[in-house]
Amino acid sequence: MPGSRVTATNSVWRGCAANSKPHAQDIASGEAGSRVIVPWPMPHSMRKWQPFTRAVSEVMVGHGSVRGLRKQGIQVSHERVRHSLKRQGLRPVYKRPYRVTTDSNHHKPIAPNVLARRFDGWQVNEAWVGDITYVETGEGWLYLACIMDLASRKIVGWSMSDRIKADLVCQALKSAYWLRKPTDGLIMHSDRGSQYASDSHRQLLRSYKMIQSMSRRANCWDNAAMESFFKTLKVERVHLLRYETRAVAKLDIIDWIEGFYNQKRLHSSIDYQAPVDAESSLMTA
Repeated sequence: MPGSRVTATNSVWRGCAANSKPHAQDIASGEAGSRVIVPWPMPHSMRKWQPFTRAVSEVMVGHGSVRGLRKQGIQVSHERVRHSLKRQGLRPVYKRPYRVTTDSNHHKPIAPNVLARRFDGWQVNEAWVGDITYVETGEGWLYLACIMDLASRKIVGWSMSDRIKADLVCQALKSAYWLRKPTDGLIMHSDRGSQYASDSHRQLLRSYKMIQSMSRRANCWDNAAMESFFKTLKVERVHLLRYETRAVAKLDIIDWIEGFYNQKRLHSSIDYQAPVDAESSLMTA
């Protein structure tokens, strides 16, 4: 009515007092230029989801995972996180099918499976695992060889090339050795691909006084720790981008490994710690 003023009732204001970010409704009054903002109470169901939604957004958008939420003490399932991301207009990323790339059809010497799937319980520089994967770029394939320390799941050596030759894995092993300087007797496990069975790679292992170990034929589970790392790399980084050149891909992958994976990525196998933190704990124990 003309000359009247619309105000919020006490019950409405009391209902909103407990909400830090209440919903509001604009109500125009009859007085020119004056308006009253009436905050409506947020439904209980929406208030209940606010902390969880905020946690999902902070953890998942920052290259996190369900493990990161569980680290915070939030009991979640993948399906619950998927629904939360959908409500926020975000898209979950799923794992792609595994593709076999190992060439084991050769007549080079095959080492026994010394590691025997003992992925846990090691001290630093006692057991390493290595593998090769591929990354698509606008210039063609980029091949990546990595070496992981099983004690902390830290990537301690890597090499990249446009050719999948023995030198690729040799360079990765050299970088890991000179960075870590392990004592004699370290177990170096890999698949039985021709690169790892090559004369140059086996000679390098002998010169470093390492014990070579190889997976059984066509058995990716014997090298599950490295398979898991490459899936993480593909799902959380590589499959989200398109690399125009190999040089761009190299820089981005190095940054992800050294800046995120080794420093921040949490692992259930090491009590939801990042590799650098797990290694620090082992070194000071």
